[in-house]
Amino acid sequence: MRVTICIGLAIGTLTAANVLSHRVVPRAAPAIAAAQVGVLAAIARAGGRTRADLGLAAVAGPAGLRWGIGTAVAVAGGYGAALTLPAVRGVIVGSGAQPSRAARRAALTIPLTTVLPEEFAFRGVVFGLLGGDRRAALASSVLFGLWHLLPALGDGPANATMSGIVGDGRRGVALRVAGTVLATTVGGLLMAEVRLRSGSLLAPILLHWTVNGVGELIAATVRPR
Repeated sequence: MRVTICIGLAIGTLTAANVLSHRVVPRAAPAIAAAQVGVLAAIARAGGRTRADLGLAAVAGPAGLRWGIGTAVAVAGGYGAALTLPAVRGVIVGSGAQPSRAARRAALTIPLTTVLPEEFAFRGVVFGLLGGDRRAALASSVLFGLWHLLPALGDGPANATMSGIVGDGRRGVALRVAGTVLATTVGGLLMAEVRLRSGSLLAPILLHWTVNGVGELIAATVRPR
């Protein structure tokens, strides 16, 4: 019963943080992310979860580093291969950001306000509270996909690129949101898999950082439409 209550509290915390960050006070997103981490840490402790349950055991660090670097290199290589295709380059909408700003976002803003809070939440606390097995991987990945529902309704180069593929209007928005939720659910499954195999939260952190950070840099190199 205690764990069930903690799972409900964790989901409630994430829901509140998501709404606050994307609909109420988006400028306070960094502070909200920090508060989210603190609240979830308290919930995990109340649920009796250990550092190992959260993927934070030092003994799993080397495996997490190996898996993280390996999958990060694979993702970066995939990005590079995709960019050699004119059809792919043609649908990317640039962010218009200066390369130096994009580099700062990739190196600091994205890991601190997106990657670390999300990985601690979904592949750490939620995954651990749900039992840390493959069923937990599936459930936490579905929640991770739903976490991206509100961002999919906003602006930005990623959404603009998706709109260029599926179109505008209500139908286009519905397809964009559904596609985003599906894609991030699949991404969550991949990150949960490396979490399972390595036993460390470091692996999905490095993978997630590469996906978002390299994507940020790519968007900055393409002219906005």
